[in-house]
Amino acid sequence: MKAFVTGATGFIGGRVATKLRERGDQVVALVRSPHKAAALRGLGCDLVEGDLSDGEAIRAGLEGCDAAFHVAAIYRVGIPPSERPGMHEANVKGTERVLDAAIDAGVSRIVYVSTIGVFGNTRGQVVDEGYQRPANGFLSAYDETKYLAHQAAVERIAKGAPILIAQPGGVYGPGDTSDLANLIKQVRTGRLKFLIFPEVGFNFLHVDDAADGILLVHDKGQTGQCYVLGGQLATLGELIRTIAVLSGRKPPRHTLPPAVARMAIPIGPLIGKLLGQGPNLRELIASADGATYWATDAKARRDLGYSPRDLNTGMKQTLAASLTPLRRTP
Repeated sequence: MKAFVTGATGFIGGRVATKLRERGDQVVALVRSPHKAAALRGLGCDLVEGDLSDGEAIRAGLEGCDAAFHVAAIYRVGIPPSERPGMHEANVKGTERVLDAAIDAGVSRIVYVSTIGVFGNTRGQVVDEGYQRPANGFLSAYDETKYLAHQAAVERIAKGAPILIAQPGGVYGPGDTSDLANLIKQVRTGRLKFLIFPEVGFNFLHVDDAADGILLVHDKGQTGQCYVLGGQLATLGELIRTIAVLSGRKPPRHTLPPAVARMAIPIGPLIGKLLGQGPNLRELIASADGATYWATDAKARRDLGYSPRDLNTGMKQTLAASLTPLRRTP
């Protein structure tokens, strides 16, 4: 088939494009900078220069396509207010633009990559695709924009659009550059000296399982349905302990009390820089304090044959793929 892919130069989208090419599908990738897309060109992808604000480029890329995978999004938590409009434009307006163009182009199957995060804080509950979050506010700009984009997809499904929705959890793996990748590196190198909100919960999955799941949603999913793609439910503390053990290190012994973290909000930009996080400490704390982002992927396992690896296996493979060997410090 001929597939249009957004976000193909990114972490998850790059894996989706690679797997499509490996099985013989033609890929048309929307890229902001063709000279930075050498890997896609090497895979034999056709490149269309443009971004999510460029309706003309999106329409050109979709011409003659059988499928569309909208993976692109800005994923950052802890952004300053000045960056909120840009995130809204990319995550919400960009999604609406891609979905509408794909519908107008007559694309037969459109996969929108959402997130488990649209359920908000599940407060220890493991929810499924039918869960409706309480209307009690958003935890971050990312939370809000991905929720609104998800709703845009649902609204179009209600009008008969051939859209399927994939909802990955917390994606990790080789090639990641997110805050999660920074945390993994800090634990691996022994630079993480204390735990911060170790009870925050995620459904962690390896990037290759996320990409495989997204293709399964396209290949076997039912139009109009949502499919949670997870790997293993765990807390941040459990993730850190797993990385530490696999790296031959001891996990941090001490936990920073939430009250202390809140006291640092006025100097958020400095703390964020030191920790490799965003400058908006208030938003970071709101997204983590007492939060779980837990959802079951039972539907995808049952209906699609989705079979992700466990956290220990996936993290072992992730650490082994690191390019720079590290020497254990005394």
